[in-house]
Amino acid sequence: MPARDPGAVPDTTRRGFFDELERLHLDVVHLGALALEAIHRGSDALVRFDLAGADETVHRDAELDQLSDAIEERIYVLFATQQPVAADLRAMVTMLRVVHELERIGDYMVNIAKATRRLQPEPLDPRVLGILDRMHQQAAAQLAVAVDAFSARDPAKMPDLSHMDDVMDDLTRDLFRTIFAADRSGDDAIARAVQLALVGRYFERIADHAVNVGERVDYMVTGNFHEHTSPAP
Repeated sequence: MPARDPGAVPDTTRRGFFDELERLHLDVVHLGALALEAIHRGSDALVRFDLAGADETVHRDAELDQLSDAIEERIYVLFATQQPVAADLRAMVTMLRVVHELERIGDYMVNIAKATRRLQPEPLDPRVLGILDRMHQQAAAQLAVAVDAFSARDPAKMPDLSHMDDVMDDLTRDLFRTIFAADRSGDDAIARAVQLALVGRYFERIADHAVNVGERVDYMVTGNFHEHTSPAP
């Protein structure tokens, strides 16, 4: 969405509307930064078995939730008091959807942080740790690209995100192969394998949400709607 010429705004009411849209845009970018921080904090806690860091990830999710709720409420007020059309309407709808994607990323990181405590006290296999750390870096990189695309209102990042998501899918398969190739005897070992598989799935879903953010940016700028088809049975 191109920058607006303030001199073209016909009255103070509409000027206030456009100013609020820009403030909301910046707040969504800030929300993306909080989600990215959560990925790094929670992932570091996981690979280091840092229970304090895991607890902090869970605790600080409230900040992300509160900002998400505040942004949504302000957008609803604009819907109720203004009559957005065309690009402005797409921008508002996009922000609502992007906020949801980012809030879900925060929730997945809470799940990963909680898994850190469940995986105690036995150390993780170094091969598993290596894959999990690469998944952490991949998820963070995809979200950073998506948030940058939203911030700059630049849908050109979409091809990068699609390629990056293929990398995450490969890492997920590597993790599952490594988990299930190990000797799993006893209920505790099976429970840990399940927890690790869930963590891998959470990282994969975070990457999917990052791709969704990129698709929302494309819609916001071009009006091109990306249909999500169901996987074949």
